[in-house]
Amino acid sequence: RRKDGTLLPIELRMNLLQDDEGNNTGTWSIIHDISERKKTEDELLKTSKIESLGVFAGGIAHDFNNLLTAIMGNISIAKLDADIGSGTYGVLLEAERASMRARDLTLQLLTFSRGGAPIKKLSSIRDLLVDTADFVLSGSRIKCDFSIPENIWSVEIDEGQISQVIHNLVLNAREAMPGGGIISICAENRTIAPGDHRSLDPGNYIDIRISDTGYGIPKNDLHKIYDPFFTTKDKGNGLGLSVTYSIIKRHSGTITVETSEGRGTVFTILLPATRAVASARPERSDPHTFRPGRVLVMDDEEMVLHVAGKIMNRLGLSVVTARDGREAVEIYEGAIRSGDPFDLVIMDLTVPGGMGGKDAIAILKKIDPSVRAIVSSGYSNDPIMASFRDYGFMGVVAKPYSIEDLQEVIEKVWE
Repeated sequence: RRKDGTLLPIELRMNLLQDDEGNNTGTWSIIHDISERKKTEDELLKTSKIESLGVFAGGIAHDFNNLLTAIMGNISIAKLDADIGSGTYGVLLEAERASMRARDLTLQLLTFSRGGAPIKKLSSIRDLLVDTADFVLSGSRIKCDFSIPENIWSVEIDEGQISQVIHNLVLNAREAMPGGGIISICAENRTIAPGDHRSLDPGNYIDIRISDTGYGIPKNDLHKIYDPFFTTKDKGNGLGLSVTYSIIKRHSGTITVETSEGRGTVFTILLPATRAVASARPERSDPHTFRPGRVLVMDDEEMVLHVAGKIMNRLGLSVVTARDGREAVEIYEGAIRSGDPFDLVIMDLTVPGGMGGKDAIAILKKIDPSVRAIVSSGYSNDPIMASFRDYGFMGVVAKPYSIEDLQEVIEKVWE
């Protein structure tokens, strides 16, 4: 045992000593402290558990996101026809919020999908910390103290995923203080030199600490907090910290925890940083019509094609649909021959039993090197979604999407 009473993992090697006549004369032994090895083994086991869930979770989330696309798309269209402040508009708004909560759940499931990569962009960690924490604590008796310097570095992150991390940790802190209290969120620049950290490469990092003064985590539970479906809450699903751990790992960062029962908990996150300056977030404009244009939409789900068609029509665009990549290529090629080419193509990435967007865009680029194509998928964590330009796409939109989401990506592609 260590001086503090905790167990110390060791490796013991013993050898028998004998004299020239073969008589046993004693033993000698070597004792190794294998604490670091055990930590590494625990990390590998933790990662294995989470990845094993990914195969199952990915398929469910993909199908669910197709359903949500039809739901959210139709709600966003219906809102345009309702008067703001009317009872109908209020009902639609509630339905949209419920759909957003369902989307958040599928995002948690997709985080476990194997091989997925975050869709990163240069972002301000200050804005993300403040906005997310304020949202989680809205209406509660918890106060949040921020300590973030003006010269904090920027980060290359998937804003949606890192927002999910902050949301999960702040929500846990809030629930650990049912009587109210203070959550402290600190962020600072940190440079790691060679040999300073066993899990991270040398370089610039953002050090984020989220601390509370709640009841803490029991020692017996500490080694299980990142396990999928482990929870001590009556209404918890046990995914929050598992998702958090997986997201941070995929951002090449680390997350650690310090806790004391009855005194509180501190989660520390290290994320790779850059000195480049993130631009301010653009304001999303209300839906409007585009100049006349033709759009080819490819998806294997009829309900997705239907809602995408209605959205395009509301945006002033005419639509032709295809059920797989092969049909899309034939339609696109025929349109060029007839002298009435498409201005834009939106393609589903994955088509079970048929040609998906990845193979279709390769063919379309040969037919028309200037093709404007957007990739869409319910597998938002697919590596192609993160590196869509490398495959020939000019834009990306994750399912489920609304009319505002499609308008935003179409504007960027046409610019």
